Amino acid sequence: MKKTLLTVSLGLLALVAQAQTKSTGTVNLLAGMTAKIDLNSTNSTATLTLTGPSDRWFALQFGSFGQGQGMEAGQDVVYYNGTTLIDAVHNGIGSAPTPDTNNWTVTSNTVAAGTRTIVATRAFDTASSSDYTFVYANTSIDFAFSRMSSASFALAYHGANRGYQIDVPLAPVLGVDEIEAAKKFAIYPNPSNNQFSIRTDEDVKSVVIYDATGKQAARFSNSKEMLDISSLQSGLYFVEIQSTNNETSIERLVKK
Repeated sequence: MKKTLLTVSLGLLALVAQAQTKSTGTVNLLAGMTAKIDLNSTNSTATLTLTGPSDRWFALQFGSFGQGQGMEAGQDVVYYNGTTLIDAVHNGIGSAPTPDTNNWTVTSNTVAAGTRTIVATRAFDTASSSDYTFVYANTSIDFAFSRMSSASFALAYHGANRGYQIDVPLAPVLGVDEIEAAKKFAIYPNPSNNQFSIRTDEDVKSVVIYDATGKQAARFSNSKEMLDISSLQSGLYFVEIQSTNNETSIERLVKK
């Protein structure tokens, strides 16, 4: 057992070492509004992909906060003003945010079928007290978001058009070589809430789930059905899949 755990732990460490990018994946916020943040450890750059209605302002607060803490004074926020992405800081609930030094560089601003997609990049640490500092080692990030209820770029009360996504997982992104190796096995859905399945043409003998430290968290012998992970804590896991012909693959799984 110790030898197996050591082997798996070394394999997980190798996978993590290869990863240079973490991502939230595309997170659904409001109708017609999504956000995705990618963190690149090589150049310490964050990339934000934000979508929203093309005819009104929409905003995203990101960082470390709790449910109900949107618009609190000092929180970092960005919003689209009809021309570009504005870097701002909140002044408190009920007050419009104040634009500050714009440390985001917009690399793309396109509209298709009424949806605007903005892609922008920023350094992890801008040395500004108004900007949230991205930390690559973090495993999650919090989102608060809103948009105007009607076609307008004038900042005004958004009504019910707002919400939160707390503890959004930041998971390592597979590299090209890892993707090729993983083609025979796929975990769906991923991220998962309480259940997932293995999609493969192979006959699977066993499925073992390990946490980020290499400790076994769950084991299954029947992979034909949905696998129950409701007892696992939220976070990043590694799934070791072994086929009946002794082919083994380790896949990443994010438990919501």
